[in-house]
Amino acid sequence: MDKQRKYKIEEEMSKLNLTMYKMALKAIPEMLGIAFNTFHNYRRMKIDAEADIPYEMVRKLEIFFGLKPGGLANYSIVCKSLKQVLREDKNRNHGLS
Repeated sequence: MDKQRKYKIEEEMSKLNLTMYKMALKAIPEMLGIAFNTFHNYRRMKIDAEADIPYEMVRKLEIFFGLKPGGLANYSIVCKSLKQVLREDKNRNHGLS
């Protein structure tokens, strides 16, 4: 079974009609200032890949496809806020004194 892709680029591309799809294949790498092969790699990037797309390019792709910030990602990031971490650390250190 194929692993899930890290970004929804291919899903967004598939929403285009054939003419627009072909035009987008040429235009998007040019607009991002990257090689066609780099764009191809971005489209195929698997969810567990260590590589990532630079944030600015992700935002541009989201804008190109009419997505909200974070809308291109096929994953979510779960994390505590800085205040929570610092509060927990402070409480943990107080308890050790």
